[in-house]
Parts: sequence; structure tokens; C-alpha cells
Amino acid sequence: MYRAMTLRMLREGIPLGVEGEVARVARQTEIVLKRSDDGNRVFLQGEDVTEAIRMPEVTRHVSTVSSYPAVRAVLVDQQRRLAQEGGVVLEGRDIGTVVLPDADLKIFMVADVRERARRRKKDLLRSGVEVDEQDLAREILERDTRDSSRETSPLRRAEDAIQLDTSDLSVEDQVNFIVARAEEILKNRQ
Repeated sequence: MYRAMTLRMLREGIPLGVEGEVARVARQTEIVLKRSDDGNRVFLQGEDVTEAIRMPEVTRHVSTVSSYPAVRAVLVDQQRRLAQEGGVVLEGRDIGTVVLPDADLKIFMVADVRERARRRKKDLLRSGVEVDEQDLAREILERDTRDSSRETSPLRRAEDAIQLDTSDLSVEDQVNFIVARAEEILKNRQ
């Protein structure tokens, strides 16, 4: 959602350093998440932007847009409404600490920065974008630093979150781990 918001700002030439202007546009922005046969899709103002939000330019600026309290308020409200429907899995840098602090299951996923850069490069190549892996690693570290040090909703592990290092895990292994934890919670409720 923050990536979609950032994409809108970039496309419309909204000056990212002018918080009031970014906040004004954020309040007028429609972001919808939809399930489809090929995975979850992100729609911005009715347009499918699932691939566009992963482009390097968006990645470079998303920390700025997401640092503004007014933008966060708009999107946190939307995320909480999604969660009220139940049966959802949300991912983000403040889901377990700010958006849903009482969530039944919180997984704080980490991975070696080199592995994260390798994965990101692979994703971008599928979209036809070539990038230097070392540049990606540097950008990932910079974004982590910005997001961890921002005043509003900083990136941090919730005290009750399970930390999962995915550096050496396949996607299937990651899913299996999370599903097993969810099944334990459901079993304990019965």
C-alpha cells in the first residue's frame, strides 16, 4: 500500500519533501488489494499496479512517503478495516507493532542483506529490469536504517513476534513454518 501511494506521488509529480501535499493526495487515494488466480494484485485508482510498485524508483522513495504520520494514518486505517473482515495475512514493517498489535500470530521475518538483494534482483529481472546486486544491498540497508529510525511507526520486532530467519529457507519452507504456527494457535483454541 505504501508503494502504491509512493507510485501515485511520483506519477503525479507531487514533491515528496512537502509533507502537507503528500498527505493531501494520500487522503484522496484509493488503494485496493484483490485476490486473483495469479496471486494478490494491487490497484491504485482502479489501475493494476502490482508490478509497477516494485520498480527501483518506487523502492528508493517509499521510505520518505511512509515516514509521514498523515500518510500512515490513512493506510493504517485501511489495513485495520481489511483485518476486521478476518482471515487475512498482512505484511508490513509495522503490522505487528502498530496496525494489529493484538494479532493472533506475528512473524518477524529477517534475512541476510545479500540474500535479500539476490531475491530482489531476481524479482526485478522477471520484470525486465536489470540492477546491480551490490547497489540493491546498499539500498536495502539504507531503507532499513531510515525505517528503523523514523519517529512514527518505526520498523521493529514486536515483543511477542516469532523471529524467522529466511536466509536459507525456500518460500515453501517459510510458508510451512508459518502455517504450522497458525495451526498450533487454532488447535490451542479448541
